[in-house]
Amino acid sequence: MKEKILIVDGHSMTFRLPELAGGHASHSAAARDALVRMLTSLQDNSDFAVAVVFDGKGPKPSNESEPNGIKIFYSKSGQTADAIIERLAAKYAPGCEVTVATDDHLERLTTESFGAVSISSEQLLDEIRSAGQRVRASISRLGKQAPGGRPPN
Repeated sequence: MKEKILIVDGHSMTFRLPELAGGHASHSAAARDALVRMLTSLQDNSDFAVAVVFDGKGPKPSNESEPNGIKIFYSKSGQTADAIIERLAAKYAPGCEVTVATDDHLERLTTESFGAVSISSEQLLDEIRSAGQRVRASISRLGKQAPGGRPPN
């Protein structure tokens, strides 16, 4: 089975996801952090390895982050997040199932030309919600297996 990689256009998602859009203008760092938390939860509860790409400077590159954490990329001066997304899609699409989450129409067409599948912000939000529902259902099933929530003997 091919590895499933989700590449997220961070800028596009922070402006389009209802949970993040309201606070982006005045608290862009908080909106980015909230998106990263949402994507971490998605990665933890799905088959996706997740990478998110933001425009502009940020903390040190994510290759120094937690081994199983999502990968976070920030564009350098003179570089766009779109260029990074395209490079990642071109690199991984031949051997992996790559999905790119963006509402940028041109970006969707470009990454699809490399063999990636694209989804909108609404579709990404559906994926995040579905992963959360699966976790809640699993927890509920585990709680019903034994009295007091303890595993059966």
